[in-house]
This record gives sequence, structure tokens and C-alpha cells, in this order.
Amino acid sequence: MEKLMKAVLLDRPTKAEDVILKDVPIPEVKPGWVLVKVRSFGMNHSEQILREFEIENDYIQKPIIPGIECVGEIADPSDSGLVKGQKVCALMGGMGRSFNGSYAEYALLPDHHVFPVSSELDWAEMAAVPETYYTAWGSLFQCLRLKSSDKLLVRGATCALGYAAIQIARAIGCTVVGTTHREAKLQLLQQAGCDECILDSGSLKGKVEGVDKALELIGIKTVKDTMMNMEQGGIVCNTGVLGRVYEWNHFDPIKDIPNGVFLSGFYSNFPAQSIMHDIYAFLDEHHLKPLIGAVYSFDNIREACIALDSGQVNGKIVIRI
Repeated sequence: MEKLMKAVLLDRPTKAEDVILKDVPIPEVKPGWVLVKVRSFGMNHSEQILREFEIENDYIQKPIIPGIECVGEIADPSDSGLVKGQKVCALMGGMGRSFNGSYAEYALLPDHHVFPVSSELDWAEMAAVPETYYTAWGSLFQCLRLKSSDKLLVRGATCALGYAAIQIARAIGCTVVGTTHREAKLQLLQQAGCDECILDSGSLKGKVEGVDKALELIGIKTVKDTMMNMEQGGIVCNTGVLGRVYEWNHFDPIKDIPNGVFLSGFYSNFPAQSIMHDIYAFLDEHHLKPLIGAVYSFDNIREACIALDSGQVNGKIVIRI
């Protein structure tokens, strides 16, 4: 008799209010793939984009189980060299788009995107790390070359990725400036560790000075303004799309990038074991815990999707199975 599991299965644009759990077969293992018993997973803005409209694109496998990250235990290691019961995290590489993702009790995942984890965090805390902290880590260190002496601007800071970046930057000794377009959230930035908290009206002219590095999370909508407010030699990393503008029309790099300022971008599709190990070790070493905004049970995935879409949760939304 076929064994079943609970999962979210989508085949068309779906409102958060319409998300339900369905009974689907537990995946069968195949060479190069491992079966993970999902213990917890974080939710991401990109999953909202998938659910709202991206699912209509031909490159999305349909029907699809969404979810670009998870933590759990190896249920069947196949030929991977991993061990049954081993604690792992998994993220990106096509999860929830090219193949079924983590909104399920079990996930069949390519072994090259499944990484053993050693951490003092519990399952929910661990689940808040993979995609968010990998993206923050890569943006800060690979793209921005962040150093303790830097003054970092995090534009659009009141999101899970913004909080993670603030936490990491403060841990290494940086001065951090955070922005939000909601006055009510200025206090949250201060609580998160920002040295300066700025209400963002769309222009930072006259509001910031001495910024060496900038993590741009609003995206194309404000990245030009961000670059115009950098010090000579400053670097801007465009990582987020909170502004919901996805392409820069009529972009002229000669005129739109100020002289002596550098523009980079971080794409989180290629995680590595060494980096994931370093992130969890960094959190343990500095006695840091991810800033979780809310934890929901898997049975309440609909309510979690509504919370994700509303943008009212301060910090990462995590699902515990």
C-alpha cells in the first residue's frame, strides 16, 4: 500500500487563504537524491512570488510542492554517503520550482544541496538559518567584502534577511544603519542593533553619511538612490526585491553608477557545505539566535501564508512539523 504524507501542492496562482494540505505519496528515493524527513522550514518572500504569479511560467514544474529550504533528518540516504538519522539542512538549487520543495513531511532532494549540520540551536531556530543567513552571509562577505571598520547601510532592514545582516555585521564590530518606510518599525531596528535608524521616504539624500557598504533589499526601486549616497570606493550589493520592481529598464551603467562606487548582486542558488558549516559555527561561537518572528505548526500553514503575505511579522516565519 502506497504511503502518504501531508503537503502543499500547487498547480495555479493561489491566494494564501486558499492554501490547504493534501495527501500525496511519499517520494521514492533514486540515485543522487536523498529523502529528508522535514522537521522544520522557514518561509520566504520568493515563495509568495511563486504562489501569486510565478507558477504560471513554463519553467515551474507543475504541480509543485513549494519551499526553498528546510532542516530535518535523513530518512533514506540512497547512494549519497550520508547516514540515516543524520541532521541536515537543505536549500535552493531548484527546490520548490524545478522539483518539489519543503512544504511537506518528507522532501526528496539532490544530495549536492543537502548539508550535514552541527548546531546548538533547536529545530525551529535551525530552520530560520539556511536561506536567510546564507544570503546575508554571501551578500556581506562575498559581495561587500565587509570588514569590522565598515559602516554598513541595510536598506529595507525590517525583514528576516535585514535582521540577519544586522546581527552578523554587529557581531563583527561594524557600525550599522538601517532603514524602514514604516515609522512604527524604527524601534524594531534599534532593538535589532542598528546604530542609526532612518525613516525611508524613497530618498536618502542628506540622511546618511560615511557609508562604505550597502545591502540593498528594496531592490531596483531604490538602488540608484542608494548608490548616490555612498562614499568613494563604496560597494552596493543588490540582493532583495521588496520594492517589487524586478528589472531595471533603460539602465545606463556609465550614468547610473556614480564614479568610484561599485555595484554587485548576490544570487543564492549555489550554497556549499563549507559556507553552511561556517554560518552555524558563527552563530554558536557568538551565542546568537536567529530573529524569529513567528512559529506555526504545519497544520496551520494557511495562517502562516496569510502572515507572510501581510508583511506584518517582524522576523522570520518558521513552520514546525
